[in-house]
Amino acid sequence: MTTQQNTDPVDQDLTFPEISRAQLVWVLGSLLVAGWLMWLLGPVLTPFLISALLAYMAAPVLAAMERRGIRRDVAVSILFLILALVLVGTLLLLIPVLVRETVDLFNRLPVYIEQLQSRAAPLLEEHLGISPELEALDAVRIRQLLEDNLESIASASRTAWSYLSESGGRFIVWITGIFLIPLVTFYLMRDWHRALEAVRDVLPRRIEPVVVRLVRDCDLALGGFLRGQLLVMLGQGLLYAIGLWLIGLNNGLAIGMIAGLVSFVPYLGAITGVALALITAILQDSVTFGLGVESRLVFLILVGVVFTVGQLVESFVLTPNLIGDRIGMHPVLVIFTVLAGAYLFGFFGVLLALPVAAAGTVLVRFFYRNYKASHLYDDSESI
Repeated sequence: MTTQQNTDPVDQDLTFPEISRAQLVWVLGSLLVAGWLMWLLGPVLTPFLISALLAYMAAPVLAAMERRGIRRDVAVSILFLILALVLVGTLLLLIPVLVRETVDLFNRLPVYIEQLQSRAAPLLEEHLGISPELEALDAVRIRQLLEDNLESIASASRTAWSYLSESGGRFIVWITGIFLIPLVTFYLMRDWHRALEAVRDVLPRRIEPVVVRLVRDCDLALGGFLRGQLLVMLGQGLLYAIGLWLIGLNNGLAIGMIAGLVSFVPYLGAITGVALALITAILQDSVTFGLGVESRLVFLILVGVVFTVGQLVESFVLTPNLIGDRIGMHPVLVIFTVLAGAYLFGFFGVLLALPVAAAGTVLVRFFYRNYKASHLYDDSESI
């Protein structure tokens, strides 16, 4: 009895290589030792990992500059200078705006507190039977309490500094890491290609072609995702900020940019932005509403419209064009991946969940294709 053979095309460069037992033990042992060292030296490796990420993201730019005839070290120096100028320019533009918005927010706090007293207290008392003593929120009393407890605050600050100082090694590593990141990034950017060649040279010859091909595919998926995600965050932040500014929301620029920058975690940016914007809109004086709006309900609807439009533009314009289907994961799996990363590794797990998934899908497809081509899937030859 015969059946139709599996005719699915399989890339010959991406099939499992035949390796000896000794090579397999060597590879697995090397991976285990490397993982153990990374876990053991986590705090020390953090600045190096950050530098490696920055060097990795800069690698395509440096490669393009080299193709134009610019020497590697000169290209790295030029790129560092450009990034420094962009960083300084951005800080010079953003810091005055953020300072002005923050000062404006603190100046409005007494008004917000009074409005909270006049609006929230009656609702709480009427519907929940709660009579909060909101007089304690009076700005004058808060300032007086701070002045009365200034010595206690200073003492707590001294205690905290003493604790950090006594921590010794970790504190020194943390401070040193901040200054190490630019230096290590410079050297990694300059020697990135040499490091890759060194790793490639040490691989067993039989598995080297497969590993190189998988790394190249992971690089395409991960690099495109990271660069696209940064552009999506920037575009979404600008869209939120401009929209909230146009409708006249107080601190709209700051709220919009915060929502955009936090959007690297799926749905967190929109949730954070909507919460901040709605609270501000509820407390804002109706006289300051933009677009000639006088009704608070209409103003709240406009805030909702801004975030709805932002989400639609992100879903149908920004993400498809800047990121596309590079991850190839269903939205439900995206949510699960983020939650699993948060549960297993905390905040850093949330940050790394989708980038790891972007590269992981390449490995999943590799194993899936080899499974479909194996006798585990189709053992018709034995029938």
